[in-house]
Amino acid sequence: MSKPFTILYPDSRTDHQDIEREVAGPDTVLTNPRQKSFEAIDRTAWETCDAIIVSRVPIDSKVVPHLKRTRIVVRSGVGFDTVDLKACGEAGIAVCNVPDYGTTDVADTAIALMLTLARGTASLDTGLRADLKGGWAYMNNLTARRLKGLCFGVIGLGRIGTAAALRASAFGMNVAFFDPYRANGTELSFGYRRARTLHELLGMADVVSLHAPLSEETRNMIDAAAVGAMKPGAWFINTARGGICDSAALRDGLKSGKLAALGIDALPQEPATLEDPLVAAWHANEPWLRGRMLLNPHAAHYSPDSMLDMRRKSIETAYGFLADGTLINCVNEAYLTKRGQAQT
Repeated sequence: MSKPFTILYPDSRTDHQDIEREVAGPDTVLTNPRQKSFEAIDRTAWETCDAIIVSRVPIDSKVVPHLKRTRIVVRSGVGFDTVDLKACGEAGIAVCNVPDYGTTDVADTAIALMLTLARGTASLDTGLRADLKGGWAYMNNLTARRLKGLCFGVIGLGRIGTAAALRASAFGMNVAFFDPYRANGTELSFGYRRARTLHELLGMADVVSLHAPLSEETRNMIDAAAVGAMKPGAWFINTARGGICDSAALRDGLKSGKLAALGIDALPQEPATLEDPLVAAWHANEPWLRGRMLLNPHAAHYSPDSMLDMRRKSIETAYGFLADGTLINCVNEAYLTKRGQAQT
């Protein structure tokens, strides 16, 4: 009789195992040291696990040599920039993500940030709290704008980008997108306008919503040149990854008036730090920024429902591969050298 599988959760925030047991059965060993680094976890845990389901601890070239039995690493979330895809692939370890657990939540947040700016719900509330009588004035909404007929520009028309675009369409907005990996004809299927270059999209969009993954290709993609290419008075919404944007470029664009407003859920360095020029200006509530920027603590993905989905989809991905070789949402196929009986 074969030994039960061992699945390591290096940094899971929950000890609940009801969902995991339902999927993996009572014999699977679930190890959860709840640590924040590779060094804080006993080497034996790394060396004896068959699978890893990880949130934030980097799985890099320092860690991979210790994964002597590991067949799969599942990044419990959409982004996978904390996992060394090449090192894992060359060691015969599949890397997968969970791209669909928070699709609706992130799309809702992108639209919520846009609506908050358009209708001024946050700034009007702040004005009333500061001065109930004097704040009773609609002029405190500095970013008021009718959305119907504006262009909603999507960078990355994947699951979340598509969900956000559909929501924008419901508000009567015209959707355009830039995504070089989307098949020809996608624009015809949805009735959207397709931009062939990033700068083409930036020049036509009244609201730019970012939904691309962080990679070497996209890192600092929204830089000073990209901000310069944006339509004067555009809004920029980021519910993707902070590393895709140059914070200083966004700050300069807002300060100069090139950008009218920002809605930010992700930053290059998290938690936020005052060393980030954009965060410093927001924290100081600079007059030129006041009422024109919304900052969230990388919370777009969160709801109790999405957390349950993430747990279930993570264990299903890991256990399914261990049990019968079914491989889904693999993100390192280009480097994977020992696929065994895996099925895509």
